[in-house]
Amino acid sequence: MKSGTWLVTLLILAVVGSFPLYGQQSILLKNDIVVEEGDVQENVFTIGGSIHIKGKVKQTAVAFGGTIIVEGVVSETVLGFGSTIILKPTARIEGDVVSLGGTLEKMPGSVIEGDTIYFKTDASIREIFREGILGRTGISLLPLLIIFRLIMAFIWFILAIVLLAIFPRQITYASSQIRAAFGPVFGTGVLSIIIFTGLVVFSALLSLALIGLPILLSLILIGIIIKIFGQVVLFYFFGESIHKAISQKHVPPLLAITLGFILVTVIGLIPVFGALFSLFLSIIGWGVVLRTKFGTTPNWFKKSI
Repeated sequence: MKSGTWLVTLLILAVVGSFPLYGQQSILLKNDIVVEEGDVQENVFTIGGSIHIKGKVKQTAVAFGGTIIVEGVVSETVLGFGSTIILKPTARIEGDVVSLGGTLEKMPGSVIEGDTIYFKTDASIREIFREGILGRTGISLLPLLIIFRLIMAFIWFILAIVLLAIFPRQITYASSQIRAAFGPVFGTGVLSIIIFTGLVVFSALLSLALIGLPILLSLILIGIIIKIFGQVVLFYFFGESIHKAISQKHVPPLLAITLGFILVTVIGLIPVFGALFSLFLSIIGWGVVLRTKFGTTPNWFKKSI
């Protein structure tokens, strides 16, 4: 695995480890989360476990695999990624329900005040994985490539959710600046990538004499941080744009991230065009991160102009 991927994975683990510090959160791996009647949680999040909500979740309930059972209230979004979502007759979802690659069971009496987004898993896809990797003809590279892409997409999605939970204001503000100042953002992105590439090449040459190695490693780390934050901002930007095109209601941030993630991931899989689209996104991502100083100011370079 490339060093960048390892750094992203480590960052995910570090941030997830600190997540419980931000309000009443429940984040567990391969375990069950139960919000008892009368209890209130801000967010609930599990990987490989199950969530049973009898009380209230003020923001979002997210599960990767496993089951989400709602008997109480969720104020914003219920999101299942390859999960079984069951809404009991007493369930009340004041926001949206999103089921990606899983199943959704809505019992009579349950209420969804927002939108319902449901992408059911195609059985033929599971068959391709099974036959391609374990079939009689041996190992097929195509399923392995698909699995790798899915793993990377999964990492990006987890990271996007975590960063949104920690930096919601900065991400939403940076996204708004793409629409408000697209030209300057694009120009900043082009210029910054050119300068950054030149610095990387120069420090790589210095690394031959070990002088530029610390500089090179620092530049790589900075580039990864900018890439990650910019990509999450773009997920939000595209997701919010999609939601506004089909509904005038306020879009929950988690739903915006999910819709944008799906759009960017699907387009990125298209040969040639996907590569060009990814390059375009990199330019915009770098531009908006640097121009807004990670979503904290409208124009970081205003004083120097």
